[in-house]
Amino acid sequence: MKFGVVVFPGSNCDRDMIETLSSDLNQEVRVLWHKDRDLSDFKSNDCILLPGGFSYGDYLRCGAIARFSPMMQSVIDFASAGGKVLGVCNGFQILCESGLLPGVLLRNAKQQFVCKNVYVKNERQPDGQVLKIPIAHGEGRYFASAETLEILYANNQVIYRYCNELGDIDEQSNPNGAIDHIAGICNAAGNVFGMMPHPERACSNALANQDGRRVFASLLAIG
Repeated sequence: MKFGVVVFPGSNCDRDMIETLSSDLNQEVRVLWHKDRDLSDFKSNDCILLPGGFSYGDYLRCGAIARFSPMMQSVIDFASAGGKVLGVCNGFQILCESGLLPGVLLRNAKQQFVCKNVYVKNERQPDGQVLKIPIAHGEGRYFASAETLEILYANNQVIYRYCNELGDIDEQSNPNGAIDHIAGICNAAGNVFGMMPHPERACSNALANQDGRRVFASLLAIG
């Protein structure tokens, strides 16, 4: 498997993602510029990553302009053909804006930017694995209609939910007011993933946290 990291004007987490994949996880990584279109070298078992940041300055809405970039047109086609796509933070917003994932990301409930470690529970693992992963966003409050939520749960598309250190779901552990504490989801086909927490910031001994490795292992089968 090889990885392509898309760089948009305003991205500020692309270097984090590239460094984590190449140095910490020993993966082949290629940088993809937003104005390019060519993904012919990527196969369905490869993965395109949309990093965090402020693509196009977050003008209009977060991710709304990036959705129309030349590279995103190719990413949409790549995902439709079964290729893996992971969007983190702003990348999650772009995936929702592009229609690759359902729902929207709204302003945080308290109207403040939040940057801290949080705990999330893996809803698709029997042991309800609890991970400590950093967040850094001002518009990370996931929202979807009741009908959409019903579909997400019926198809096992809810991947991560905010929780406390013990794995309990309570209001104090929801950092942005996300509906039903949702921190990450996937599409019905299971090849497109989006999450607000930053697993790439939790993969190194130097950061005293390697829980992010479990995210990459769970979603993309790499450690």
